[in-house]
Amino acid sequence: MALYGAAAAVLEGLERGAGGVKALVFQSRFPHVRQLYALVSETLRYSAVLEELLAGAALLRAEKKLSPQLAKVLVYDLLFGKGLKCGGRWKALARRHRARLEAELARLKVRRKVSRNEELLAPAQAGGPGASQVPRYVRVNTLKTCVDDVIEFFKREGYCYLGKAASVEELRSLSGKKFLLDLHLPELLVFPPQTDFHDNVLYTSGHIILQDKASCLPAFLLSPAAGAHVIDACAAPGNKTSQLAAILENRGQIFAFDVDTKRLATMSTMLTRAGVTGFQLAQQDFLTVDPGDPKYSKVAYILLDPSCSGSGMVNRVPVAEAAPSAERLQALAGFQRKVLSHGLSFPALRRLVYSTCSLHREENEDVVGAVLQEWGSAFRLVDAFPGWPCRGLAAFPGAESCLRASAADTLTQGFFVAVLERRGDGAAAPRSLPAAAGDSPQHGEGTEPGAAPKKRRRKKQRKVCAALPGNCRCSKQRRSGGKQVK
Repeated sequence: MALYGAAAAVLEGLERGAGGVKALVFQSRFPHVRQLYALVSETLRYSAVLEELLAGAALLRAEKKLSPQLAKVLVYDLLFGKGLKCGGRWKALARRHRARLEAELARLKVRRKVSRNEELLAPAQAGGPGASQVPRYVRVNTLKTCVDDVIEFFKREGYCYLGKAASVEELRSLSGKKFLLDLHLPELLVFPPQTDFHDNVLYTSGHIILQDKASCLPAFLLSPAAGAHVIDACAAPGNKTSQLAAILENRGQIFAFDVDTKRLATMSTMLTRAGVTGFQLAQQDFLTVDPGDPKYSKVAYILLDPSCSGSGMVNRVPVAEAAPSAERLQALAGFQRKVLSHGLSFPALRRLVYSTCSLHREENEDVVGAVLQEWGSAFRLVDAFPGWPCRGLAAFPGAESCLRASAADTLTQGFFVAVLERRGDGAAAPRSLPAAAGDSPQHGEGTEPGAAPKKRRRKKQRKVCAALPGNCRCSKQRRSGGKQVK
């Protein structure tokens, strides 16, 4: 019931004008932010349809204690979602009225002359590139398994693997139970929009992470060397932290900061489930972290994804939110400049990746340009991912080295990424930036994308998916007669 109560509270806050969807979801302190965000977004997308169904079935007249917001959430999950997940009196209430609601839905389809639920929506709600066209991205957690094993698992589940995508258009055309390997990121699988894996054993066991492609870019481009010390400055909910750990192969040390206690507790659970070791979580504002503290004397890599307007979070958001005011943008940009400059002050820093889920130049190119100017020749902007189609706006010379992402152009959430590196001065050269998946052979053609050098390949093959007992193709499990290797 906690999920439905939290969703109803967010809807009520929206009606009162207390904030936007993203802000209210995060303020709710509900531990599973993405689950709540998805439920609220989809309920809003079907809001007009739900109001007609509630009125036709006279549900609110029959159930005086049921608020309109809670009724919408319950009826959405009952008729359009994956089915009610709650128990107790709310489930009993929904069951009492299910037949009447389903009959009302059937009558509404007849009146509208449609056969599918999606056809009940207005065109803007039914799916612009932001609402429902963005695919479901699944990052394989290489701390627990490998890409080939996950592909085989989904094939046995009835999915059809189409190989590695050659273009964004191939991702756009996915439907049914078909999936692809992403054309840019070597450990990312791509499924049709609205595919739900929250109850899948690979997700619940931490073998796969549900993470938007654009959100995978910062850690991928930071590319810390195994054994390095890394800071994740604004870490919760932890997807990027777990990705960093996978890149580090659980060697080295990750210092992760966030100011919210509950979010850190949820993050700790998530990281443990994902098999992450060698991390320290701290409930602390990154701006208060002392770069001179001996604890951080070896920190060579920093991932910085600070608070922003969230204007790029278009995936599954069915309603337009008011654009932030100029004053709000200036306040955010001031904070972002301060936190970026603070990150560059760590003495052993070699590379820092700055990212936001904002589309506004004020929070992106303007912030990076101002901080680079502040630091003079100490740091340079790296031309990251030259093959990426969307580049930074021409806010200052070299800004095209930055990356941008959007639902329309890259089939992702809106995102901005900049890679900054320290210049010479006798400092050790940072690890080279990773190549795109397109520079690696296909699966089944020798080396898998992103594979380790040959001397470490056997070790990586032993990371067997615990959800696939007896089916792993690694040589050690075959020799052990199907015994799971941990």
